[in-house]
Amino acid sequence: MGNRNHLKSARRTIKIEAKGLENLSNNLTKDFNTVCDYLAKTRGKIITIGIGKSGHIAQKVSATLSSTGSPSSFINAAEALHGDAGGIAKNDSVLIFSHSGQSEEIIELFPFLKSLGCKYFSITGSQESFIAKNAQINIDTGISEEACPLDLAPTTSTTAALAIGDAIAIALLESKGFKKDDFAKSHPGGKLGKRLIINVEDLMAKGKDLPKVSPTTSLSETLIEISSKGLGVSLVIKNKSLMGIFTDGDLRRTLNSQSNPLDEKISKFMTKKTKTISQDSLAIDALEIMQANKIYTLAVVDIHNKPVGVIRMHDLIEAGLV
Repeated sequence: MGNRNHLKSARRTIKIEAKGLENLSNNLTKDFNTVCDYLAKTRGKIITIGIGKSGHIAQKVSATLSSTGSPSSFINAAEALHGDAGGIAKNDSVLIFSHSGQSEEIIELFPFLKSLGCKYFSITGSQESFIAKNAQINIDTGISEEACPLDLAPTTSTTAALAIGDAIAIALLESKGFKKDDFAKSHPGGKLGKRLIINVEDLMAKGKDLPKVSPTTSLSETLIEISSKGLGVSLVIKNKSLMGIFTDGDLRRTLNSQSNPLDEKISKFMTKKTKTISQDSLAIDALEIMQANKIYTLAVVDIHNKPVGVIRMHDLIEAGLV
């Protein structure tokens, strides 16, 4: 067992599946267009149905459809026969997944789908199967070889069915003009969603929590302000205009170069060329500016370029954006 070449086996599997996907891409017909056109016009949901391995694929495709702007639900074919078919409405479109095209549980659903009057399409590996012949439109995966050397375990066939499902989801996404903002609305809890919806204003220190001093404030008074606000930084503001910023790094440089700096004005030690970001920018944009300039703090300004806050790398980390 220890001498088996698992890497060779893995490469063989991937090559077979890749060949299957290439053939699938080349053999797609206008039926794919027609199915997508019907699905795009669906007034209800896109219901995916399958059982066994095909059921797992159908469930994943349903999740992808929902997350990319096409409301969808998955129904296990066996459960549909015992009540879950009630979740299918006339205005829905049904997408059936069955490699063999002969799954009895799905075949038993056809009289119900016909009587309901909804649109129903199939994705199968056999155009001669009952499901392929009785669906309103069938998309053939055309898989001739499973990666399983016994030709038993669904491998290439499930990969092909998943690829078709993804292709449908992306085609619908593009036809609907689905954007990043739309994607974020359906992913509010994940890192990607957060990156697309959280603004700088949501995370910045502002108002009474904003550390700020004037250019004539002494270093000692500035340190008291920094300590009281607990952010390790202070903006330097004159007549509502940003003059500079004083950070922990500025303090270290000051102490290394000055013997008695505490009574000196903070304008002498502050960083004058301050990096800023607009309060209505995405927080992820603040992260990119910090990383590009190797800094950990940004001054935040409003639409009139007036300082209104401070955002730190620590704030982005706590928000789960890093």
